Formats: sequence, structure tokens, C-alpha cells
Amino acid sequence: MHNTTHNSDMKHAITLLLICLNGVTYAQSKLLESPSKNVPDIWQTKVELTDFRETPRYDETIAYYQRIAAESPWVKIESFGTSPQGRDLPLVIVAKDETFNSDTAHAKGKLVVLIQNCIHAGESDGKDATMMLVRDIAITKTRASLLEHVVLVIMPIFSVDGHERFSKYSRMNQNGPDEMGWRVTAQNLNLNRDYTKADAPEMQDWLRVWNQWQPDFHFDNHTTDGGDWQYDLMYAYDSHATASPSNVDWLQNHWAKRVLPALRKDGHLPIRYFNLVDSKDPKKGIRSGGGLTPRFSTGYVSIRNRPSVLVETHMLKPYRTRVIGTYNIMRHTLELLNANPKALREANDRADHEAKSLAKSKDNQPVTLTVKQSEESQMYDFLGFDFQRTQSDISGDIRITYDNTKKTTFQIPWSNKTQPDKQVTVPRAYLIPQQWTQAIDLAKLHGLRLRQLKLPLTTEVETYTFREVTFADKPFEGRFRVSYEVDAKVTSQTFPAGTIVLPLDQPGAKVALHLFEPLAPDSLVSWGFFSAIFEQKEYGEHYVLETLARDMMKANPAIRTAFEKKLSTDEKFAANPWARLYSFYQQSPFWDSAINRYPIARLMKPVSMSIQPLP
Repeated sequence: MHNTTHNSDMKHAITLLLICLNGVTYAQSKLLESPSKNVPDIWQTKVELTDFRETPRYDETIAYYQRIAAESPWVKIESFGTSPQGRDLPLVIVAKDETFNSDTAHAKGKLVVLIQNCIHAGESDGKDATMMLVRDIAITKTRASLLEHVVLVIMPIFSVDGHERFSKYSRMNQNGPDEMGWRVTAQNLNLNRDYTKADAPEMQDWLRVWNQWQPDFHFDNHTTDGGDWQYDLMYAYDSHATASPSNVDWLQNHWAKRVLPALRKDGHLPIRYFNLVDSKDPKKGIRSGGGLTPRFSTGYVSIRNRPSVLVETHMLKPYRTRVIGTYNIMRHTLELLNANPKALREANDRADHEAKSLAKSKDNQPVTLTVKQSEESQMYDFLGFDFQRTQSDISGDIRITYDNTKKTTFQIPWSNKTQPDKQVTVPRAYLIPQQWTQAIDLAKLHGLRLRQLKLPLTTEVETYTFREVTFADKPFEGRFRVSYEVDAKVTSQTFPAGTIVLPLDQPGAKVALHLFEPLAPDSLVSWGFFSAIFEQKEYGEHYVLETLARDMMKANPAIRTAFEKKLSTDEKFAANPWARLYSFYQQSPFWDSAINRYPIARLMKPVSMSIQPLP
């Protein structure tokens, strides 16, 4: 909410206090040239008119785009959904030649670029940069050439409710603007942890936009945290074993080789996104590359077979520098796409073909679901600032203070390589019992092609059972996460008519794997979509189990022998009356064999079946 009880002077005083507490003094960085240099005041954005101190509110942002749309035939504004608090989710389409829908855009050979801003609404750099970019394309036309082979699909503010929780006190680690939105939605969900489970209505609407437009390239604009250094612009993309080789090749040999030198020429210092090995000692090194799982935008877009670039401007740099940096990384990328649209189009086509072919691979090579950081590292000349480490009399821990008036370069180890971790062989299809409607509906929402058995099917399948099941003791993103180990076995089963068939010979094959493979980092079972399978529903009264145990031992001496051995070797078991009785119950025909059994089966070989589209 907008706090009106504190004036601007108090805001600046508190900001100064926070700076001092963190041992940081903000040095004025090089003022990069603003795109608004020769723009009439009437078309300057709020951030430009306020010397990069203020970012516009939701209504102001939409009003600015409406002015552009009224003036330019290249801009159209739509709503792609409604937020939980009732706000429209604005979608701005920027295109020449009336290519304002997906079918027309792709038919004309245009590349569709999706730009999303304010997924974390306090990180407004992308919102302001995109407003300036659209103005320069459609009004001043200084960037009109960026539409020659491209259609822009823009989410000016993704988390609209979070954006309107507007305050001077949102992100204390961030140097401007004066006021900004909040990190999460009105339902307290972090949208950039929601791409697979899609609990937030905003995310469900995002998935519909993706399915409709089928973008060729994706930008997700953010502001980072972590520490202080000279670099003003960080970026990340999935280039590891989880990603399409074709996408990786394009990102490394086209995007990085063209865009990064151009940014340096502009005066920026870009660097691959990293984390400090020790947050209180930068000299211990940095690591990067292991965290792009599909709950995040860049990881999710990767399994949709498209390149995604995560932009993270450095939060301590002046807001002017950050906004212009975001503008420039988008501008140079669009220049690349217009100069050589064929390279990206061909890379994306190959990526789709790779995904469709996974289930039919002759050598049955496993697909990587997760990667882990390699122990290998290389020395790197890190452009940092002087810092001191002292013993804090407040926290009792080490305190780090940076002096960004003193630039320094020090050699540190950089671990930027990963290796495959969890892998899985790809089935021909998943067979999903039709009663698991929430998972089925979510598969549809992710754009997966589903079919349904018209007649019963008896076939050999691979199934999973779970052991060592543990639930988190507190919620994460509104759900209690589940951890477990899995065992696979091959069985013959009969599946009734109505069973859902999810074939893997489709471009969304990796999405299906990440939703329905339990070992995937953001699988539906790990997010709690199947938690009922871990619950015991039937039970036996103790007096009945007493009789059952005696009857079982009398009928089968081996059961008696095993029971007596466990009594003598397992003190906890021997001291637990219910554990002793339930050990017999679990071995009896009365035990529920469905407990801890994954209801979804993996069809590993081609079989003949009678199927139909879902109604």
C-alpha cells in the first residue's frame, strides 16, 4: 500500500541510514546516455521526467501505453487476465503490418519476443526500460527497424497486485526508485517460483499467453541482490545438460558473441549471473549455472525449447544506469534477431525436433532432469571494490563493508561448470488415471497434447513406489514440499477406458517429464499434487490385530521367525506396541497396497491402443 505518512526527506534519511549500516557509500557511476536525450517532453516517461527517481504506478503505466497506441498503428493493448484483486493484466503487442495475433505473426515469418517485467514488482527497471523502447520504436521511430522481423509481446507489469503494494519501504537493498512495488502477489506467492505448479491465477494466464503466441525468445527483467562489485548488468540462460543443444548453441555463438561486446561498447560491465561462495568474503570465489530449474522463468522456457535470458541489473547502481542497461540489452538482442532471424528460427525448430524424438531414441539415452555444480573451477579477474571484514558486536558474526569509491581487481576461483545429476529414460507415454483431475488440467494448461483410452488396455508398464517419504515442516510457496526415494518395477496392468494418455512424441516432452517424473526438481508429486497417496486410510483395531498376528505366525513359521528376530535387534520396534502389531497388518491381505504407489504409469514400448481426443 502507498504510505502517505512519511515525506521524502524521511525516505532519504532512512536510505542514508541503511547505506551506513551496510558500510556502503554510493558513488555516482558513469552516466550512460539516456534514450530520452532528443525526445520531446510530451513523450518522455515518468522515470525520465523525474531524472530516474520515480517509476510510474499501474494506472500511469497503462495510460502511457494507451497514448502510444492512440498515436501509433504499431501498438495494441489487450488484457490477458485478471488478478486476484481484480486488476487487468495488460498485454502490449508491438508489430508492423497488422501482425497482432500469433497465427499472422508466424505465417509472415516474424520472430515473437516475449518481454515480461515486474514479475517481482519492486524490480521495476524492465518496466521503465520497455516503455522507453516502445516509445522509440513506435513514436520517435529511432528504433523502428527493430520491428522488421520481430513482433513484441510485452507484459509491462506481470505482478500487478504486488506492484500496487507501492511503498518507500519495499526493497531495502535497492538503490532507487523512490517508491516501488512488493516482491510477491496479493496471495503471497512468488510468481518466479510458480511456473510448473501454476498455483497463481496470474501464472495460469501467463501459460495461456505462451500457448497462444508460442514465442521464439523470452526476456525476464529483474534487479539482483548479493553484494557490491563493479558489474552493473548480470544475465543468465540455461546452457547446461537440461537445455536443448540447439538453443545453447544459438545463445553462446550468436547472442553472447553479439550482445555482450555491444554492451561493453555502451559502457556497461556485463557478467554471467553468479552467487558468492561465501556471502561475507568475495575472495573465496563465485559459482554460477546450477539453479535454473523449471519453477523459474528461465528454466521453464528452456524446457519449452526456447532461449530465455534473465536480466539482473545490479541493485546498488543508480537507477538511471540500471534502466538504461536493461534498455540496451533488449535493444542489442532485437538488433541481432532482425539481422539474422533465420538462425534463431532454425535453432528453435531443431529444439522442437529434439524434444519430439526423445521417446524414440534408438540408444535410449537418459534425459537430464537436474544438474549439480562441478568441483572444477578457473581463476577469474573479478572487478570488485575494496571491502573489510570485521567482527560484529550486534550479530556476533562477520560483518562485510564495501567501499565502492575504491575499485580493485582480484583473482578468485569461478565455478561455472555443471554436470548431469538426476536422469531418467524417456517413456513412450504416461498413463494417468482419469480421477487425478488437477494434474490432468495442469498438463493441459502447460500446452501438452493429451488423449484418452476408448477401450481398456492391458500392457506392461513401469511404475514407481516411494520410500523414506518426508514432508516439509513449513510451507514453501503455499505448499508443503515432499521428499522421497523411488523404486521402479515393471508390471502388467489393465487400464480402463477413460485413462488419460500423455504421449511423449511432442515438443512439450520435457515439460511432461518435469511434471510427471518424481525425481524432477519441480515435479507435481514433489509439490504435493499427489500427497493423498502417502496417507493410510484403513486401519485395524488392536484387538483384531492381536488375533491376526497369532493366526499369521501359526500359519507361517517364517513370519514368526522374522518377528522374533526384529524384536531382539530393533529396540525402538520392540518398545512400540503399535509398530509390532502393524508389522503384521502390513504383511496381511488387508493392507492397502496403493499406499506410497505412484498412480501414473510409464509406457516404455509402443503398443496398439484405441484412443480418442479428450472431450
